[in-house]
Amino acid sequence: MERENAIDVKDLHISYKCLKSFSIKRSLLQLKKTDTEVFEAVKGVSFSVKKGEILGIVGKNGSGKSTMLKAIAGIFSPDEGSIDLHGNSVSLLSIGVGFQKKLTGRENILLSGLLLGFSEEQVRAKMDEIINFAGLGKFIDMPVKTYSSGMYSKLAFSITAILEADIMLIDEVLSVGDAKFKKKSYNKMKELISNEDRTVVIVSHSSQQLQELCTSILWLHEGELRMQGETKKVLEAYEEFMS
Repeated sequence: MERENAIDVKDLHISYKCLKSFSIKRSLLQLKKTDTEVFEAVKGVSFSVKKGEILGIVGKNGSGKSTMLKAIAGIFSPDEGSIDLHGNSVSLLSIGVGFQKKLTGRENILLSGLLLGFSEEQVRAKMDEIINFAGLGKFIDMPVKTYSSGMYSKLAFSITAILEADIMLIDEVLSVGDAKFKKKSYNKMKELISNEDRTVVIVSHSSQQLQELCTSILWLHEGELRMQGETKKVLEAYEEFMS
């Protein structure tokens, strides 16, 4: 029996407004609005992901990969097109998304869990497991602004890995922290991915990781869908193009 789709993206367009550089003195003299340039990050992309599929997204920097993930996570709104998650819960694992710097690690676990759609009771039930996995010791009760980037990413990974959503979106964070944590996080990722009901979308520059983990690959180039299909085939085409 064919599995139903977990994600349907149809004709997605996402643009950013960029302020052109300007002289304050000149703009005051002219008293007119500053020019804005529009940059289209995603240009009419359509694709589907089956439930339980592990999709890798590749593309050179600036090709729209992270923008696409943030749109699926509901952080960015599309200018045109639609994203249907068919009622599935979704979590985005991306460094620098979602922590309140003045709050402690423990408080951020609760806040992140609520933002992911879990109840306070559900988050508190998993709190000790998250704290143990992150391994931050006494820093868990210190403000996140005191954390190193490695500690920050350990906490982010632990929250997403332990509070298991139906759809996991992973943006370049399979190589976080020190060597010991990298190994632990990678093994945890493989364990999470092996659940055949969980759908995973991974953005990574590591072809080796994608080859090991993904059932298919989507290649974005300058905001457009260049190719989608079997992992080995797409990665070979992408690597040939990049070389």
